[in-house]
Amino acid sequence: MSVEVIPLVPEPSRSIQLPIAGFDARDDHAFPGRRAAVVYLQGCPLACGYCETASSMGPARRPAPGEWQALEALLAARVGEIEAVVFSGGEPTLHPDLPAAADACRALGLAVGLHTAGPYPERLECLLPRLDWVALDTKGRGADFDRVCGRPGIWRHHALSLSLLLEDRIPFECRTKLHWRDFTLESLERLAMTLADCGVRRYAIQPARLERCLDPAYRNAVEDAPSREALETLVRRLKRHFDYLELRD
Repeated sequence: MSVEVIPLVPEPSRSIQLPIAGFDARDDHAFPGRRAAVVYLQGCPLACGYCETASSMGPARRPAPGEWQALEALLAARVGEIEAVVFSGGEPTLHPDLPAAADACRALGLAVGLHTAGPYPERLECLLPRLDWVALDTKGRGADFDRVCGRPGIWRHHALSLSLLLEDRIPFECRTKLHWRDFTLESLERLAMTLADCGVRRYAIQPARLERCLDPAYRNAVEDAPSREALETLVRRLKRHFDYLELRD
């Protein structure tokens, strides 16, 4: 898949334009160690069957006039209650005005986090100086990544994004949404060990919430899925390879 990259440089003569898909006023898990608000941006180039944010999927819509400005005012009013803002989606790096929005949040005294699958490494590279935390959604190894996300060639872009994070000093974690239609215990272990061998020190695994999956085929439990006990045993075995490894609910 050829991914067209538009430079993340907003026009200085106009206001910030971002399509807001949702907003969590307080999320203590989105940014480790910080009280954060989460801004969900509309649009995603991927088609993961387990996706739980259907409202943020599909093509990015045109932002309404003043949409970001209203949210920025809300964030400003919450400074003190929150310490950070996290941009999520969908895929937030779709949007050319994201760096300007990150700068606006930093001007409020807020730390800035990003949740991304890394499909646009050039855009991530532009954002890194503005970020304090990144969660990189890692869907599989090589071609398995493309199979899970439903788009060929994305894994190479993700690999470049991971390389950028490994070379930078910004704190980050890799995280994998786990659905047994996409993984076996063996393939999950191979993915975790590949990340550890690359130098990833923080990793999180989160089983998919079946009732929230976008694809109806993903809403049913896999008949021969490994037990929770087997998964927990694997996680315990993997922990020695990371500084931090968490199995999230």
